[in-house]
Amino acid sequence: MKILVAIANYGTKNMHYLDILIEEYRSMKYDVDIVVLSNIPKDLGSDIEVLVGLPDKNPWSLPFAHKKAFAERSKDYDLYIYSEDDTLLTEKNIDAFLKVTPILDENEIAGFIRYEIDSLGRIYYSTIHSHFHWKPDPVKSVGEYTFAHFTNDHSACYILTQKQLNMAIKSGGYLVKPHDEKYDLLVTAATDPYTQCGLIKMICLSHIKDFQIHHLPDQYLGKMGIDEHELHIQLNALLINKQREELFQAQTKLKQSRWSKSYYENPRLDILDLIPQNVKNVLSVGCGWGATEAELVKRGIRVVGIPIDEIIGACAKERGVEIVTPNFEIALQQLVNKSFDAIIFSDILQYLHNPPDILTKFSKLIAERGIILIRVPNFNRVNILRGLLFKKYNISINDKINFDKTNLHFTTKRMVKNWLNQSGIEVNKIVYCIEDRFQNYARLSFGLLYELLASQLLFVGKINQ
Repeated sequence: MKILVAIANYGTKNMHYLDILIEEYRSMKYDVDIVVLSNIPKDLGSDIEVLVGLPDKNPWSLPFAHKKAFAERSKDYDLYIYSEDDTLLTEKNIDAFLKVTPILDENEIAGFIRYEIDSLGRIYYSTIHSHFHWKPDPVKSVGEYTFAHFTNDHSACYILTQKQLNMAIKSGGYLVKPHDEKYDLLVTAATDPYTQCGLIKMICLSHIKDFQIHHLPDQYLGKMGIDEHELHIQLNALLINKQREELFQAQTKLKQSRWSKSYYENPRLDILDLIPQNVKNVLSVGCGWGATEAELVKRGIRVVGIPIDEIIGACAKERGVEIVTPNFEIALQQLVNKSFDAIIFSDILQYLHNPPDILTKFSKLIAERGIILIRVPNFNRVNILRGLLFKKYNISINDKINFDKTNLHFTTKRMVKNWLNQSGIEVNKIVYCIEDRFQNYARLSFGLLYELLASQLLFVGKINQ
């Protein structure tokens, strides 16, 4: 078994991690050749080939150099491994890849998820964060192995067989200039086989330990990712829910999926502060893993959630949230004759094709003297307006008003007030969520600059009598 490994290593900052990777590959039972891609000459030993040079003037383009190296040697090796210099693929990972590859379809690639370890030895999966989630496609089972497709194609590495590499090359999407679209430059180099070439990254759920790889710096601990317990809640839900639905499309169609909905939001203190003490039951529409809802459960409040999908809903259920089907029409049927003291739409309305229609339907579930809480991003914020004006986001005026093209409403105070008015909901209060660094400017403006400084808008409404 001949393997070609290409490792991207810019400058000298990550030399310690690079040494760990090189020693791992040197120790393997396989016949491994290692190529290090660098912007400067390096002496890494007589057995290590160093290719010096950037594909273009952008330093972040360095990882794209591995594609040319692979293409030039596309008939010489059995496996081709690309890796960033701080992500450790082991012999066990390669063994697992070789074992499952024959049972996957021709265009399916066994993929990996990255993990990090904290000081107590606890494992966190940094691959699983933000808007990334398990696709609603049916789980694939072959013998003892079960696979699913996770929407984050990035794991800072990939393995391709010779046949898979040549499929990628023939697709026309592999040997391309450095570019970014779904991901930034660095990440795009590691994901083009999936995003550009028609190959599908499959995660082996049943043998997940064999397909997890260590991100050596452990730099995302406490910043993003889920722990082992949360992962296994999701894996169990995947195996139980053979046919799954999504409440709405949480990912925008913008470059790098900007402003997509996070499945893993921290507790929304601004929402919690607006829940009256006499509230006994709450409906959360479009909930993620249930961090905000869990805080309400701790207060003794009954919380019902309509999750974005069944998998993230399982995490919310673990936190004490009662879960109904993630389908607006079915959920309304399941909740018929029910009423709630408060209904929460937290960062949801901007992703719905027709927000007034959904608001109208769910307003019927608000109890007498009940409230509806709506949280949306404020696209009239000064820094966003400036970014749009100077085309920082590559969005035209036509894009901004075309929901089908962006999968996003660029929400403003006026827009949401119009939605509420159309739905028969009276606005009682608007809260401007302003970052601490802008608070002094807000106070000095006597309220005149609130809308320009607020990152989020919170609406408290009630049904018009």
